[in-house]
Amino acid sequence: MWHIKEHRKIEKTITKLPLQVIKKYELWKDIVYRHGPEKLREFPGFNDEKLKGDRLGQRSSRLNALFRVIYIVENDIVTVFVLEIIPHRY
Repeated sequence: MWHIKEHRKIEKTITKLPLQVIKKYELWKDIVYRHGPEKLREFPGFNDEKLKGDRLGQRSSRLNALFRVIYIVENDIVTVFVLEIIPHRY
């Protein structure tokens, strides 16, 4: 079992998201809690990937075509920190 800690801004951000994105985020949390973030790579809809540049060391998963969840994995304490849910900038 993995621990999922959310940034304090996530609760406020979720209230502004479309229902479809909220359901996908809840599914994302369920998968990570039960199996860990490496299991996300088996689901093609999430497109889990490492980030570069200013976000080096962080990971991103797609919730839909527009929104991404940004998170950090700490293996030594088996914790996932959800930093943001943001619209992707093309």
